[in-house]
Amino acid sequence: MATGDGHDPVHLFVERMALTFAEVGFPRMAARVLFTVMSADDPLTAAEIGERLGVSAAAVSGAVRYLTQFGMLIREPVPRSRRDRYRMPDNPWYEGTITKTAIYKTFIDAAEGGVVALNGPETPAGERVAEMRDFFIFVQEEIDSLGERWRIRRAQTGHLRPGDA
Repeated sequence: MATGDGHDPVHLFVERMALTFAEVGFPRMAARVLFTVMSADDPLTAAEIGERLGVSAAAVSGAVRYLTQFGMLIREPVPRSRRDRYRMPDNPWYEGTITKTAIYKTFIDAAEGGVVALNGPETPAGERVAEMRDFFIFVQEEIDSLGERWRIRRAQTGHLRPGDA
């Protein structure tokens, strides 16, 4: 990929996807890094990512930290070096969404505490919080179901990789 070449189709893909993700609230630099790594055939170091994007190592550092937190990138040490390389996990969309649902359990538990604190679902405030709790229970159940359907679809389309189940 040519650095800064506005006519390079890979560069255009990276920037378009980053902008699309940024429009829905994803950090733009993290999106640029994500799609740069996605568009590479081999894992990249932070310096290589920065070179492809024409940005500093500090900008890349914050973005890879963000992306590894959410399971969207995997950091691997470079043998006999202090550097790391970054690559996509085998199924990043599943890893970044379906498997990170512990947050819903946290929401559900906190909301349940709120329902109790507000004297139960019989009060107007308690009813609103109970509805929020019930919504998150529904979302959790649907995500679990969605994950199972995704695994079946991947198997049917032949997109499974070694280790997928």
